[in-house]
Amino acid sequence: MAKYRIAYLPGDGVGPEVLEAARMVLDAVGFDAEYVHGDVGWKFWCEEGNPLPERTIEVLKNTDACLFGAITSKPKDEAEAELAPHLKGKGLSYFSPIVAIRQMFDLYANVRPCKAFPGNPLNFRDDIDLVVFRENTEGLYSGVEFHPVPDEVVEVLGKHSPKMERFAAVPRDELAISCRIFTRKGCERIVRAAFEYAKQHNYPTVTVVEKPNVIRETSGMMVRIAREIAKEYPGIELWETNIDAMCMWLVKNPQDYGVLVSSNMFGDILSDLAAQLVGGLGFASAGNIGEDYGVFEPTHGSAPKYAGQYKVNPTAAILAARLMLRWLGEEEKAERIERAVADVIAEGKVRTYDMGGSASTLEMAEAIAAKAERGR
Repeated sequence: MAKYRIAYLPGDGVGPEVLEAARMVLDAVGFDAEYVHGDVGWKFWCEEGNPLPERTIEVLKNTDACLFGAITSKPKDEAEAELAPHLKGKGLSYFSPIVAIRQMFDLYANVRPCKAFPGNPLNFRDDIDLVVFRENTEGLYSGVEFHPVPDEVVEVLGKHSPKMERFAAVPRDELAISCRIFTRKGCERIVRAAFEYAKQHNYPTVTVVEKPNVIRETSGMMVRIAREIAKEYPGIELWETNIDAMCMWLVKNPQDYGVLVSSNMFGDILSDLAAQLVGGLGFASAGNIGEDYGVFEPTHGSAPKYAGQYKVNPTAAILAARLMLRWLGEEEKAERIERAVADVIAEGKVRTYDMGGSASTLEMAEAIAAKAERGR
């Protein structure tokens, strides 16, 4: 019997290809796992009206962790148009499977390391080593939205906020509202996770990135809580920066930052910007982590125009597998994968198209796997 049971959700587009590459490297380091396939993504939305079937949720409930590939998401009207004929007009509404999984399993911490590997021609600088902690279950991704907006919602908001007055006369079908919802618990646990990570990995600073001067209640709560928790970590300095300024400072002085912590939407924006500084989404991995389960993924999309070509860079998926190993306590195997990635990039002999080379997805994976296996 294998030591671990891993949910294997390749998804759409290039998802199956990059997870195949990640599996090659996991096999090379001797990771002892049974992979349990799960159906997820656009195909199942179109054919079943559900991109995250109940059978897949059961797979997640009965495994130790999950490797997730990539999914296609489209706006509401396009999603409706692509449903099978017998499903149209039934009031079905598309939702993002990965967002649903985060909320369903309370995977509150989205952890995105952004580390420059020397020799990568796409690096903005070679001395970048930062980690974004993004709150994963609340904020603007809470899913509490209205369009058209019911009269009762407008009336209640108007009763409690005079600033709603200027929208009172707007026709309800011309008004849309998305709620940015924070809880004290949500803020506390993501900030504490960021400080704990900084403590464990010797980062001298944690930077809370919000916009409390304008978004006073929600961002204000996050910043106040960050100040409270920072007092428990006297060896780590708390920095506070607004989201717009942080985007500028990351481009100007990314080497100055260590751990960044932010809310769901701001953290999403920050992590993509940070990823570009170290080579782009082909190098960007993420762990969606809760108290007792984790889902690990490359953060690029499904790239449907490249599907079936085995062209895209699998490094993000391989680094996602490394994150999974670390979370499972397989530190030695995780370290071998990171060293192997670093060695292949430093040598520069095998490069995918985004790095100016011609290696395929699996050729890149084979090179990394060979280095990782020799390290056994």
